[in-house]
Amino acid sequence: MKANLSLGRVSGIKIKVHWTFFLLIVWIIVDELKHGGSTESILFNIAFVFAVFLCVVLHELGHALTAKKIGVKTEKITLLPIGGMASFDKMPESPKQEFLIVIAGPLVNLAIAILLYFVIPVKELFNQSFTDAYGIFASFSFQNFLFFLFIVNVALALFNMIPAFPMDGGRLLRALLALKMNRAKATQIAASLGQFIAIIFLLIGLLYNPILIFIALFIFLGAYAENQTVQHLELLKNHTVEEAMLLDITTFKPKDSIDLVVNKLISGTEINFAVVENGIIKGVLRHEKIIENSNKNILVEAVMDTNFETVKETDNLKKIHQLIYSKKQIYLPVVNQGKILGAIDAINLNEYIALQSKLAY
Repeated sequence: MKANLSLGRVSGIKIKVHWTFFLLIVWIIVDELKHGGSTESILFNIAFVFAVFLCVVLHELGHALTAKKIGVKTEKITLLPIGGMASFDKMPESPKQEFLIVIAGPLVNLAIAILLYFVIPVKELFNQSFTDAYGIFASFSFQNFLFFLFIVNVALALFNMIPAFPMDGGRLLRALLALKMNRAKATQIAASLGQFIAIIFLLIGLLYNPILIFIALFIFLGAYAENQTVQHLELLKNHTVEEAMLLDITTFKPKDSIDLVVNKLISGTEINFAVVENGIIKGVLRHEKIIENSNKNILVEAVMDTNFETVKETDNLKKIHQLIYSKKQIYLPVVNQGKILGAIDAINLNEYIALQSKLAY
C-alpha cells in the first residue's frame, strides 16, 4: 500500500495525503458514536475536518507559491493528521527571503479569518450569553460551521507563530536572528528554544492531552534534524569534492556479467559501482538493482542506470550534501570531461563531516 494518496497538482506542486490522515476520520466517527452522536453530527464533523485541512493546504501553498517566486522549488505538500508539510528542494540562506516564505503561510490563515469575519456575525456570536451561546453552537448550522472555521484559522495563525522550530514561528525567529549573526548560530538558538518548548508540550500532553505528545515529538525531532543539517552545511562550506571523494573505486564494463558484480559486492565494502568503457562513464550500478538481478544470467548493461548525475572535483560539498539528502542521489561519480576520477556517496560524506566536526571543536 502506498503511504500517500495523490490529490493532484497545484501550480506544479504535488498535493498528497498521508494514509494516517484517514485514521483521524475513523477516530472522529468512533468518538461520535461512543458519545451518542447522530449521522448529522458525524457528517458535520467530517466535513469540518476536510474544511480545516483545505485551509492547511492553502497555508502550505502560501509558503510554496512565495518560494516559487523567489526561485525555490516545492516538491510536494503532504497532509498529516497533525497538519501539513511542504517539502522544498532547499531553503534560501538569505534571511529576508526565508522570512517572506515563512510568513506567507500564517498570512493566508489570517486572510481567511478576515474574510469569514465579514461573512458571518462574529461580534454578535461572541456577545451571546452562555445559555444562548450553548443553544446556538449546539446546532449543526452552516453559520456555526463558518464560525468554527474562523476560530480555527485564527488559531492556526497564532499557533504557527509559536517560536518552536521547525514551526513557522521558529523559522521566523531564525530568519530574524540571521540578520545579526551567521545562519548556523541562529539555527542553533532557534532549535534549542524549539526543543525547550517541545518538552513543555510533552509535559502538558502527558497530563492533559495526548495529541500534544505527538506535536512535541514532531517539534523536538524536527528542530534536532534541522540544526544538524545546518551545522553540517556550515562545516562543508568552502570545501570541495576533491577533499572527500573516493579514489580507489571498482568499475565494471557494460559487457561484464552481473555475477562479477555480485562477487565484488559480497567480498568488498562497496555497494554501488560505476560502469566505464574506455575511461568514459556509461552508467551506474545501484545496490538495489544488483540485488534484484543477482540470480539472473545477464550483462551489466542490462542492469545499469543510465539516468544519473555526475559532479566535478571542484564542486562545493554543500551542493553534494543537497544532492545526496534532498534529491536522494546516494552515489555520485566524479568526472572531468567525461572521464571518471572517483566517486562520492553518503557514507564517505558522513565520515568527512564527522572528521571536520572533530577538527572544528
